[in-house]
Amino acid sequence: MQIKTLIVDDEPLARKGLAIRLAEYSNIEIIGECKNGLEALDNIPTLNPDLVFLDIQMPGLNGFQVLSKLREQAHSLPLIVFVTAFDSYAIKAFEIHAIDYILKPVEDERLKAAINKVSHYLAAKEQNGNHAKLAQLVADFTGSDSTDILHKLASGETIGPRTFANVLAIKDGAEITRVPIQDVQWIDAAGDYMCVHTTARTHIMRRTMKELENNLDPKVFVRVHRSVIVNIQYVEKLVSHISGEYHLILSNKEELKVSRSYRDRVKQMIKS
Repeated sequence: MQIKTLIVDDEPLARKGLAIRLAEYSNIEIIGECKNGLEALDNIPTLNPDLVFLDIQMPGLNGFQVLSKLREQAHSLPLIVFVTAFDSYAIKAFEIHAIDYILKPVEDERLKAAINKVSHYLAAKEQNGNHAKLAQLVADFTGSDSTDILHKLASGETIGPRTFANVLAIKDGAEITRVPIQDVQWIDAAGDYMCVHTTARTHIMRRTMKELENNLDPKVFVRVHRSVIVNIQYVEKLVSHISGEYHLILSNKEELKVSRSYRDRVKQMIKS
């Protein structure tokens, strides 16, 4: 990948010398030079470089002040390699999360090491970004959680489309009742048992909430409370109360409380 690079230094010879040496690296694309901190403050947001070689001692604004101003503007920071003639600045440089620093006069091996560090960091960042995009695509297709998919990708597990049950087989004594999933309105926990509320009646089954949740399509069933799962197709509206609590009103007028930890997910599903 090409690394868009900006050079910031108040010494013309220092800028020119660094530009000549950076030209030897095929993955470095120099997109500009700045002669002071104020120019850097103007150019970094507009040029949006991946990497900035930033001199620390400059008139007007020093390198640390440039980064401080960018943070005040809430601008996302590029990778920073500080360039300085004073080794005492190194500790301060890493306190503000510079990826590296190099001392003047710049040595070839030290410059190479800094560029390698930047290249490895950006490559890893891009790979992580691609994995996250892939995980989200697979999650959209399979209904799985994207975080779980990332763990599977990292461990080399095969990822395929998930299938969900169309029927819940509920045992009641010597009988087994097959309950169509589409008829399930909501499920709540009652001790060691689950109460499965359908359009016709309520069934009792001995399963854990987690087991049930894993067998239900997350695009249809949403957890609204630690002990309640709701079929979103039966939700009529979401109501907020003065107390700050949220409640779901189902089509049968049943009212269910939404806990704070699940509220955002519930609102997202209702809007979609």
